[in-house]
Amino acid sequence: MKKTESDIETKLVRGGLLRSAHQETSEALYMTSGFVYESAEQAAAAFREETDNFVYARYGNPTVSMFENRLALLEGAEACKATGTGMAAVFAVMACQLESGDRIVASRALFGACYVILTQTLPKWGIDVELIDGTDLEAWATALQTPTKMVFFESPSNPLLELVDVAAVSQMAHAAGAMVVVDNVFATALHQRPLELGADAVIYSTTKHIDGQGRLMGGAVLGDQTFIKDIFTPFYRQTGAAISAFNAWVMLKSLETLSLRIEAQCASAARIATMLAGHKAVKNVRYPGLASHPQYDLACKQMSGFGSIIAFEIDGDEAASYRVLNELSLIDISNNLGDSKSLACHPYTTTHSSLSDEELALLGISRSHIRLSVGLESGNDLINDIEQALSILR
Repeated sequence: MKKTESDIETKLVRGGLLRSAHQETSEALYMTSGFVYESAEQAAAAFREETDNFVYARYGNPTVSMFENRLALLEGAEACKATGTGMAAVFAVMACQLESGDRIVASRALFGACYVILTQTLPKWGIDVELIDGTDLEAWATALQTPTKMVFFESPSNPLLELVDVAAVSQMAHAAGAMVVVDNVFATALHQRPLELGADAVIYSTTKHIDGQGRLMGGAVLGDQTFIKDIFTPFYRQTGAAISAFNAWVMLKSLETLSLRIEAQCASAARIATMLAGHKAVKNVRYPGLASHPQYDLACKQMSGFGSIIAFEIDGDEAASYRVLNELSLIDISNNLGDSKSLACHPYTTTHSSLSDEELALLGISRSHIRLSVGLESGNDLINDIEQALSILR
């Protein structure tokens, strides 16, 4: 049968499929730590990477390989390595190439743990870190006048959904000799393609939308073959960042429904964001699909969809935010996101609580902000739940 280029939905179901001799319908789960060889010579050749043998589960596994290949097809990347968590992916992509004396420029609008790695961990190793306003192209241009090894940013950012112009920043970074790494968790590969926009590597916490059902931890790094094989994989192999075969298998199956879940979640998120924008108890709403978003034009330019995450600021203080969260009856309070269940949290005191008040103020995160991850429940039920929770402020 003649092979043709497949649509994303087909790749999500069949991409990377590697059947065993038993010709199973569902992908096989290989729960093994090691592998055997037909001879000592074959074992030696495998360790010299002269054969296609799997060597050890920390290096690779057939189930994990299927997951990685499917993710690469989804992203349009040459190669992928799956990690135990999203933060393992973030840290490994930096640690595999940065050394004392190197410099990294990053948008300051980051998830709390990423912010800590950049401001506390890397500087201890003699790595120079500069954080800037990622929405300001002039700030990028100024920062990149100094020799830089890496550029790192989230777009949209966690939690206030700031955008970075991926194409423009990538062009400036490459002119300065820097590698561009983008955390694409909020947008997902379905609605934003950083590699096509000029980025060199993309990072995911696959815990989020890819698993999408609150069960497992995982992460992924995607890029070209040279970076993944020659730079990232040697560090990955020696430091133990590998994902478990079981987690990879569950996420491999989750990918089959990713497009269905994301489209439904984004449709509900757009409705909820519109409702919140007109609510008297809400001071402002951050959602890339709203014309009121300060970077709406950029969102339309580089995103094909606007995601399932909304940030909104209520007309009140921290205590009022708590009251609204506690009044929710359908939506759960949780710091996770991208789940089939709708989740809400107070970033100031949870996901970004490791930052100082001054750092939070610089990021624009107030005590009145709530981050909402929209799930798969009825959009009508979610709107009713949010409206009844906000009514407590009247």
